[in-house]
Amino acid sequence: MNEDPAGVALHERLPTARRLWALGEPFHALTYFADEARTAAEAAGLTGFWAGYFAMRAAPLGRVGPQVVTAVFASFAPAFVARRIPSVWDLVDPGGALAARLAGVDAAVARALPGWSDSAEAREAAALARRAADAVDVAGRPLAAANADLPDPPAPHLALWQALTTLREHRGDGHLAVLLQRDLLGLPALVLAAAAGLTAADWLQKARGWSPAEWSAAAEELTGRGLLADGQLTPDGLAVRAAVEADTDRLALGPWAALGQAGCDRLAELLVPVRRAVLAAGDWPPHNPIGVPDP
Repeated sequence: MNEDPAGVALHERLPTARRLWALGEPFHALTYFADEARTAAEAAGLTGFWAGYFAMRAAPLGRVGPQVVTAVFASFAPAFVARRIPSVWDLVDPGGALAARLAGVDAAVARALPGWSDSAEAREAAALARRAADAVDVAGRPLAAANADLPDPPAPHLALWQALTTLREHRGDGHLAVLLQRDLLGLPALVLAAAAGLTAADWLQKARGWSPAEWSAAAEELTGRGLLADGQLTPDGLAVRAAVEADTDRLALGPWAALGQAGCDRLAELLVPVRRAVLAAGDWPPHNPIGVPDP
């Protein structure tokens, strides 16, 4: 764990909502990056990374079409979504996709965290995360609502995964509202994130399905707004990004406030070794498109 000169763990100096997101996101993201998740998706009939991604992430919403997925995921080019949705539902129904994502996480945890899945620590972390997830306000947050509506898996490590998934989608729904308010939703937000150095621009562009021409047009528009200059964030761009992140943290705080500071601190303590194990296992690619800060 990195520490500052005063000996304070860096993750303890992050705002509470950001700290829990940064610690929990690699565990959630096993369903995207672990080999076992891809194997489970393929066993369900979903061949290729993106078929598995779109089916398993969208499955809580039911058999939705491309317009809905484009709206609630928000960062993907519409044509990129339409190449997978709704055709994935011809390969697997939403219930099958939900089962596949849990099967993939289950197998990945067995490899990356052997012996942990039914430990006292896993059970305690699941109980704490569930308390926070039960406090999620679903109004205006479709992905959070869809995940909150799912039954709790009986196994502690899967219950933890589902609770953290509900909480991260709650945060994501709020983040989209913040971006929409500033006319940055979708591609403009990605261009700013790349300019901030969170993820390589070429990877982010390809991973979200935007063409070079679309990317360049968005960058030009942001330059005209004074947020970029020569592809770099201007002082105004830095300020806007800071305000977006602060507002996202604020809108994500409700469930964590319900859990209480002591509960948040304990959950963070329990998630530190989980995050470390996921990274050590190679299941959290560096500079991946999710853009989570390193705690």
